[in-house]
Amino acid sequence: MDEIAGGSRGADLESAHLEFKRAKESFDDTARDLAEAVACFGNSPGGGTVVVGIDEKARGQQAFLGCPHDGQALRRRIWELTNPSLTVITDTTNRGGADLLVLVVPEGLEVHAVSGRAHHRVGTSCEPMSASEQARLVDDRRGADWSADATARLASEVSPLALAAARQLLRANPDQQRRTYGELSDADLLRALGVVSSTGELLRAGELLFCHGDHRDLIVYQFRRTAGGEPADVQRLGTPLLLALQRSIELVAARIERTLILLPSGQQVELPDLPEGPTREAIANAVAHRDWRLPDPISIEHSPTRLVVDSPGPLVAGVTVDNILAHPSKPRNRTLIEAIRKLGLAEQAGVGIDRMYRDMIRTGHQPPQITESDYVRVTLTGGAPNRNVARYVARLPPAIAEDVDAMLVLFTLLTQRTVTAVQLKTVLQKGAEEVEAVLSGLATDEVAMLEPTRQSVRRHMATYRLREQALRELGTAVPYRRRTSDEIDRKIVATVSELGQITNGVVQALLDVKVERASRILADLVDRAILVKTSSHERGPRVTYGPGPRFPARRAAKAPRGRSREDGASRLPLGEDGT
Repeated sequence: MDEIAGGSRGADLESAHLEFKRAKESFDDTARDLAEAVACFGNSPGGGTVVVGIDEKARGQQAFLGCPHDGQALRRRIWELTNPSLTVITDTTNRGGADLLVLVVPEGLEVHAVSGRAHHRVGTSCEPMSASEQARLVDDRRGADWSADATARLASEVSPLALAAARQLLRANPDQQRRTYGELSDADLLRALGVVSSTGELLRAGELLFCHGDHRDLIVYQFRRTAGGEPADVQRLGTPLLLALQRSIELVAARIERTLILLPSGQQVELPDLPEGPTREAIANAVAHRDWRLPDPISIEHSPTRLVVDSPGPLVAGVTVDNILAHPSKPRNRTLIEAIRKLGLAEQAGVGIDRMYRDMIRTGHQPPQITESDYVRVTLTGGAPNRNVARYVARLPPAIAEDVDAMLVLFTLLTQRTVTAVQLKTVLQKGAEEVEAVLSGLATDEVAMLEPTRQSVRRHMATYRLREQALRELGTAVPYRRRTSDEIDRKIVATVSELGQITNGVVQALLDVKVERASRILADLVDRAILVKTSSHERGPRVTYGPGPRFPARRAAKAPRGRSREDGASRLPLGEDGT
């Protein structure tokens, strides 16, 4: 409302959780209009807020028209018009002399309709919900598990190949108990995976994973040699789902290139251009969380540096792209995903998404990009791993290197000089106090990643930056790390004051630059008479430089061996400005 008063239009400020409305002349017309708006928010993740009494197309004070109707009476009428009845929270405020009504709408427990029609929020508009969308929302909010429904199929109808694949996965599982599942009889194995009913019928999860069904595609995999090129390989994978899932993971893994990295410990490791954990989780999550009532296949678009996975159906009710890291695990198909986890094809509950973010960042890649419409898209963008980031993360304490919050903070500071808890709230999907605790933990001497700026060190919530040691180790991974001429001069003068001389190699190590850049820095200092050549060598690594005529006298150089400090200092005349 401050922005509207300042000249913005309300229509430009509306969002998935905010709407501005004009009150109609008639109480009943206003109540019906508001009932439709609040039912729409009630059917959407997170609910929303409706502000009544604003002309959303006007600017400034002219936009504040006011609401002439009683707020409590409207609240009661909205409750009567919605089915099931929806209770909203009402408040009033005065802006520009106009009394406005604010309706806060909680996320509903059911699908709410007005006159038999249900709508939900899509962007800034209310769109009709189809019968399948309503059914999915009801199931999600009630915690119904489609994959747990019994079928008419028996354990004897499962595919021998799918069972053999399950046993192979279980025997390779690091968990001792899971390995024993691989030696069970067919019936006991299906029971251990939780995909049969108490009467021996396959549940939908069991039928989907282990049985041949119709001839529809479950997963369509396409490989392109470049992201925008023509498909070089197309695989259409049908039932049983277990074989389709396993094959799609193998197709991606077989085409991932690897780069050899030397860690600070001296160990050589191969890091993939697309980390295997995130790619596996993206595919397994698409299988486990999609809406299996929809006929569309899961789509996997793969190129050497990019993986895009489209999963039919939106996110489960209550989960959004803005809270997916922080929201408690809420699987749509609990029985199916539990079987997939027991088989070792997905992470344990609640950590798969974290792992995707963490493992992408720790090798210097962008975190996953997740979008939602009538399907959920996960995009992983890889490429050759950033060696500096990989080496730096390898030096961190294991608990920090495994922490997704720490990796998100690090990723942000690769391109941003400073951060605050308030700025990182949406990135970490936590409250400001929680984020401050994360930042202060990374500023301890044990971790030594961050430090508060001098101006903010005494504040309740400080401004943080990477420490100098972290910047040095990350090197070119931090593009904003560009030293000013003054900073370069100070470092070199301090070194010459300490050692009496300097070489190109020392400058390279001191400033983390290459030989050509070090040569240009030294040439500039010689041109400004701060340094002079002090060796007979004209070129090469043996050329040394010492204090020149304009070398700062107050940082007198340590005399080289064989010459007294007084002799060395006497050769440094004052400059015209007295330095």
